[in-house]
Amino acid sequence: MSGTHGKNSNTKSTRSAAVPGSTPLRALDAQQLRVLGSVGREWRRVSAGPDVWRRALPVDPDLGSFPTPSQIRPARFGRVVRVSPFGPTPRIAAPSPPPTAETGAGTPAAEHLQAPVERPGFVYRVRRLLLGPALANTAIARERMRKLVALPVLSADALSSVAYGPEALLAVLVLAGTAGLGYSIPVAATIVFLMLAIGVSYRQTIRAYPRGGGSYIVASDNLGRVPGLLAAAGLMTDYILTVAVSIAAGVAAITSAVPSLASSSVLIGVAAIVVLLAGNLRGIRQAGAIFAAPTYAFVIAMLALIAVGLSDAADRGFHPVSHPPVNATEGLGILLVMRAFASGATAMTGIEAISNAVPAFKPVEWRNARTTLTWMIGLLIVLFAGIIAIVHYTGTLPRSQETVLSQLAHLNYGSGPMYVFTQAATAAVLLLAANTAYNDFPRVLSLLARDDHAPRIFARMGDRLAFSNGIILLSILAGLVYVAFDGRTASLIPLYAVGVFLAFTLSQAGMVVHWWRLRDRHWRKSLLFNGIGGVLSAIVLITAGITKFTEGAWVALVAVSLFLFVTTRIRRHYDTVAAALRLQRHSIELPRRTIAPRVDVPLQGVESSRDPRHPRDPQAFARTGAAGESEEAEEVPEEIRHFSLVLIETLDRAGMRALAYAASLQQPVLVIHVSTGEVEAERFRGQWKLWGDHLPLQELVSPYRAVIAPLVNYIEALHHQRPDLTLTVILPEIVVCQRRFSALHSRTAARLRRALRPLRKVVVTTVPFHV
Repeated sequence: MSGTHGKNSNTKSTRSAAVPGSTPLRALDAQQLRVLGSVGREWRRVSAGPDVWRRALPVDPDLGSFPTPSQIRPARFGRVVRVSPFGPTPRIAAPSPPPTAETGAGTPAAEHLQAPVERPGFVYRVRRLLLGPALANTAIARERMRKLVALPVLSADALSSVAYGPEALLAVLVLAGTAGLGYSIPVAATIVFLMLAIGVSYRQTIRAYPRGGGSYIVASDNLGRVPGLLAAAGLMTDYILTVAVSIAAGVAAITSAVPSLASSSVLIGVAAIVVLLAGNLRGIRQAGAIFAAPTYAFVIAMLALIAVGLSDAADRGFHPVSHPPVNATEGLGILLVMRAFASGATAMTGIEAISNAVPAFKPVEWRNARTTLTWMIGLLIVLFAGIIAIVHYTGTLPRSQETVLSQLAHLNYGSGPMYVFTQAATAAVLLLAANTAYNDFPRVLSLLARDDHAPRIFARMGDRLAFSNGIILLSILAGLVYVAFDGRTASLIPLYAVGVFLAFTLSQAGMVVHWWRLRDRHWRKSLLFNGIGGVLSAIVLITAGITKFTEGAWVALVAVSLFLFVTTRIRRHYDTVAAALRLQRHSIELPRRTIAPRVDVPLQGVESSRDPRHPRDPQAFARTGAAGESEEAEEVPEEIRHFSLVLIETLDRAGMRALAYAASLQQPVLVIHVSTGEVEAERFRGQWKLWGDHLPLQELVSPYRAVIAPLVNYIEALHHQRPDLTLTVILPEIVVCQRRFSALHSRTAARLRRALRPLRKVVVTTVPFHV
C-alpha cells in the first residue's frame, strides 16, 4: 500500500480528526517542548542553516517531475510496491469517483490516483481475494454499524447463550434428584433479575462513557491501573472462552442432529474458527452482513419454540409433565444451589459487548448503543425465561447424547422441517456467536496497547479497518483452548464464569465510584443500579471461584494472574524506554564548527555534467546503463555521489541522534516522516518548527495506515529521479539489552532492507540507541 505524498498532496489526503487504530504521534509535555526548543538553539549555533541544506538537495522532494510508469523498471521478486503518481499536480485529470463502500464517501480524485497498487504476486493475490481491497481512513464512517446490524453482531454471544445456559443450570441441579430440580424456577428467576440489573447498569455506563466504556476503561479511570488490568484480564479470558464455548456448543447442536459427525467434532470446530477469522479480517461491516442472518434466524426459532411449548402447556392448564425418575448423586445444599446459579449465569456472557463497542455505531453512537442494549436485554430475558418455562412444563432433563434444545424441538416438532430449522439456526448462531468476541477482544487489546500494556502492533488497524493482529491472536488462542479441551462444552463451562464476572464486578464498582465523584443529575439512582449490579456480580464471582475451582476455574484464575504479570512487565519496559528517550538539556562545550553539506552533486536548477563517464546526469546514466554498463561500477571514492534520507517517527533522543549523525556526514540530507492522518502531520510539523526546521522535511500522509510501502514508494521515486546518486537511508533503532523485549519494538529497518534490496545504490543503515 502507499499513501499520498508531499506537502502539497496533503491537502488531498483524508482529514479525519483521528485515525482509528493507528499508533498516534504522542504530544510532548511542556518540559519536553522546552527542551526541544533548547536543542534547536544548539543546532542553530553549529549548523549552516536550513536554507543552505535545502539548496543542497540534489532532487525535487515534492517530485513535481517524475518518470512515467513505462520508464520504471519493475523490482525483482515483486516485493517493492509500484510507484504511484506523485507531485502537487496530478499528471492525469480525473473526476472524483462516486462514493463506494470500499473507498468511503467523497474521497478526492488525487487520492484514488495514489491509492496503493501492489505488484500482483501470489501472496498479494490471495490476500486481496480473501480480504478484498484495502480501505482508506475515509471509509471508517461506512464501516460503522446501524442498530439492526449491531444487534446480531454484538448480541450473538449473549442471545446464543440461552442454548447452553439453562442446560448448564439444570445439569447441576439434577445431581440432587427431583428435590434439586424443584429449585430451577427460583434460581432462573434470580438470574433473570441479575440480567436486568446488569443490563440497566451498563446503560448507565454507556451514558457516562459515550465514547466507549468497557470494563477496562471504567475500572482504570475510577479504581486505578491494577483493577483496570484485572478487568481487562477477565474480559480477555472471557472472549477467548466465548469463542471456544460457542464453537463447542454449536458443534454439539450439529452432532445432536447428525450423530455420525461426533467423531469429527474437533475438526469441525477448528474449521469454524478459520471461517470466523477470514470473515472478521474482511472488516466490521462485511462481518456484520455475514453474521446477521443466523442471529435473527435463531431468535425467530427460539420465539417459535417457546410459543409452541407454552401453547401446549396452556392446553394442559399449565400442569408440568412428570419427568423420569432421577437418582440423587449429591445432597441438596446451599453450595449445590450456588453452583447451579453460577453455571446458569453463563447465559449473561456478552452483555458488556455493546458498551465496549460504542464507537462502532453510527451517530449518535451512545444513543444507538443504549437502544441496542435495551433490545438485547429484552430478548435475552424473554428467551432465557421462556426456555426455562417450557423445560419445566415438559419435564425435560439434560442428556449427554442430546442437548436440551434438541429434545424440546423434537418434542414440539418431531423430526420435521421445523426441527431441522431450529437445530440449524442454533448451530449457526452458536458457531457465529464468537463473532462478538472477535469484535471486542481486538478492541480491548488495542486499548491496552495504546496504554503500553501490550505490544504496540495491536494498536494498529489492518487493510480492512479491523484490528487484524488482535483477530489473529484471538483465533490462535481460542483454537488452542478448544483443541486442548477436546471441544467439550461441559469441560469449558467451569472456566467461563470467573473471567466475565470479574470484569462485571470491577466495572460496576468503578461506576459506583464514578457517580459518587461526579454527583450530577440522578446520580443516586445511577449509583444504586450500578451498586446492585456490582454486588450480584461479586456474589456470582465468589460462588464460581469457590464451587468450580477444582472443576477448572483455577485455570481462569491462573490465566488472569499471568495476564497481570505480563502486562505490568510490558508497561514497565515501555516506561523505561520512554524515560531513556526523553530529550535532555545539554550544552556543546567543544570548539564550534559550522556543519554544512559538502555539495559534490549538481544542485537543483544547476546544469549537470554531460560526461557519461561520471553519470551525474540521469539521462547520461540511462544511456550508459542501456549500453550494458553496470549501475554499480563506482570503484573509487570520488565516483560515489551521496544523498542521505533520514526516516523519523518522533523527535526523541533516538531521532535526534539519527539527525545529528546524518548532518555530521556533511552530505545533502532530506528528512522523511510518515503520518497516518492530517492531525498527526500537523502535530509533527509543529514540533519540527519548534525544533527549528534546520533540515529539509518531507511528510508523507498514508491514509491506508501503512508505513513501509509509502517509504518504499517514495525512495524508489527518488532513485528513478536521480539514479546516479547513492541513497543512504538512515533511521534510528531501539536496541534492548534483554532480547525478550525485542518483540515489543518495530522491525522497520529489517523490513525496509528486504523491500529496498532489489534497488541498486540504496543503502539502509541504522543508528542504534541502546536501552
